Amino acid sequence: MNEIPSGMHELDTDAARDHMSNPDWAVRIVAVPPGEAPLWVRQKWVGLDLPVMRYAAHRKLLAFGVSSIPHSWPAQWAAILRGRAERVAGYVVAAVPAVGILAKASPEAAAWWRENTPHLIAPQRYLVFHEEVCRIADI
Repeated sequence: MNEIPSGMHELDTDAARDHMSNPDWAVRIVAVPPGEAPLWVRQKWVGLDLPVMRYAAHRKLLAFGVSSIPHSWPAQWAAILRGRAERVAGYVVAAVPAVGILAKASPEAAAWWRENTPHLIAPQRYLVFHEEVCRIADI
């Protein structure tokens, strides 16, 4: 799992600012997502249904690891220009509601996110779950 800044650097769409969402569309996490969070934290996502922010599947995005993301916009753009952002095909979910859903299943894992990545658990912040660990789930 990766994090993308609120600007969402999309590679495969002309609608980079298209904030359409469908509240009845979600992905179920079916395998442990890759990422920088500890394995035990990432394991707690498995089985959860997370609402997707954008209903066009298989977006390709430039993303950063949740621990290694630069904290300022200039630093993020510099990292992108230097090739330090990862190209990820996946599903975008809003960080705050995702961690809220995680908290119901595993308060300890949600606490890890809130304590170790507080800059990511905020409005207009997003997580990307790689497409290979997701399945479409109607909620």
